[in-house]
Amino acid sequence: MKIKPGFNLRQVGDEYIIVASGVENVDFTRIISLNESAAFLWKEVADREFTEEELTKLLLDQYETDEETVRNDVNVLTQAWLDAGIVER
Repeated sequence: MKIKPGFNLRQVGDEYIIVASGVENVDFTRIISLNESAAFLWKEVADREFTEEELTKLLLDQYETDEETVRNDVNVLTQAWLDAGIVER
């Protein structure tokens, strides 16, 4: 997977949001916000291809939690990113 060009992470106060740059990406009907963990992952893979396995490892290295929970969370997150059209396979 890879983040589509034109989507950037911005921090606004305590919130993280995905901002689209370029006319073709502008859709003012949706704001994509990320929690701290998702923002951490976005920053880590912003300029390269990645797999769900890599995201899982990043979270396991960063947080004290079990692998099954992380795998499930990563699966849900990547599907949400795909559904939102901000990443591509």
